Amino acid sequence: MSPLHVVRREPVGTPHSTPLLFVHGAWHASWCWEEHFLDDFAARGYSVAALDLRGHGESPARGRLKTTRISDYVDDVAEVAQSFDTPPVVIGHSMGGLVVQKYLEKHAAPGGVLVASVPPRGVIGVTLDIAQHRFGAFAKANLTWSLLPLVKDPQVARELFYSEHLDDATALDYASRVQDEAYLAFLDMLVLNLPKPKRVSAPMLVLGGELDTIFPPKDAQATARAYRTEPAMFDAAHNLMLEPVWPDVAQAISDWLESTVRTGPPTT
Repeated sequence: MSPLHVVRREPVGTPHSTPLLFVHGAWHASWCWEEHFLDDFAARGYSVAALDLRGHGESPARGRLKTTRISDYVDDVAEVAQSFDTPPVVIGHSMGGLVVQKYLEKHAAPGGVLVASVPPRGVIGVTLDIAQHRFGAFAKANLTWSLLPLVKDPQVARELFYSEHLDDATALDYASRVQDEAYLAFLDMLVLNLPKPKRVSAPMLVLGGELDTIFPPKDAQATARAYRTEPAMFDAAHNLMLEPVWPDVAQAISDWLESTVRTGPPTT
């Protein structure tokens, strides 16, 4: 089996004992974490990695992308997690947040961070919204088993993922990097393989965007309730890690790691 592509950064200065593993969302790849977060958390003393899930970025598809399931993505996370000397904190965005939830149902970890994550009820809300307002693209996606029509237009992707706080040139550059997504993974997120929060024992941090139209604040609040916590909300749209507020998002994660997760004392 061909290896997955993983981007790694070594810690700067005295390293923390707990590594971090970042999981991207639908249509994206590790580049969304590499832009800001990997260097930022390495500078904070963490050993960090971000994987390209199978069929994304530079990772091989390991079969047909159309028929890839959420369970396959969970296996990818488990494979990379095992490459660390100690279990990492797993940090997932959007679909990656759902993958993290499913991973934590069966795997031990010091903690999990859900960034603008698919809520435990799944993607029914955003699916109905797209079906109503973009029926042509939605119909094409279902007929072809390809989710690319939903985000292929960079302007549409810009409006879905980014707020007006991010300048157009940067937002359109990011929006142009999207790719196709697994159709059966979408069905898993819709109904077939939803999270079971009661099976997760790891401490959880939930982050959401006040301007997120994919998983709006009510979804972040519902996710936090399911994991017996309160969400941290930011003046941002869906891609919190690429919005101008990303330093605040990173700081919130760092503060939570230091206060809740046993990331230290730093190793020597």
